[in-house]
Amino acid sequence: MAVADLETVVRVADVVHVNYPEDPAVFADRLALFAPGCLMAEDDDGQALGYCLAHPGIVGDPPPLDTVLGAPPKAADCLYIHDVALLPQARGRHLGVALARLMEDVARAHGFDRIALTAVNNSDGFWGALGYVPQPCEKIASYGDATYRIKLLPSGRDNSQR
Repeated sequence: MAVADLETVVRVADVVHVNYPEDPAVFADRLALFAPGCLMAEDDDGQALGYCLAHPGIVGDPPPLDTVLGAPPKAADCLYIHDVALLPQARGRHLGVALARLMEDVARAHGFDRIALTAVNNSDGFWGALGYVPQPCEKIASYGDATYRIKLLPSGRDNSQR
């Protein structure tokens, strides 16, 4: 993802996350905060089909919806998937699985052995099938009907190397 993609990201979010609106500044913040976790999903012709935004986070302390962070948390202990949004025309292409697997690689590359996320839009089955386990978390109240989930990654790197 590049700054030039942010307008497209906002358009995709407006379609996919109608019940979870966020200011465009939030998307720009995530890209500036952690570019390795910000990816576009495109078809063979380069047309956007969706995106993924992830950044360092703290297990059990997800950021509230529609919040600019400005900086990663100092005690980050996981990669937090802020958002995966795929347009209807992306269905059947397995892009959600591909993006999730790429985020595992990003997490490992940055020394994290866990990934956390807040599952919305009835996506619990999708995330559960990928090994994300529901965890109680009162801090997701701003998301309404959502589930906080965590996945432990097989050890492949010492977390002290962040």
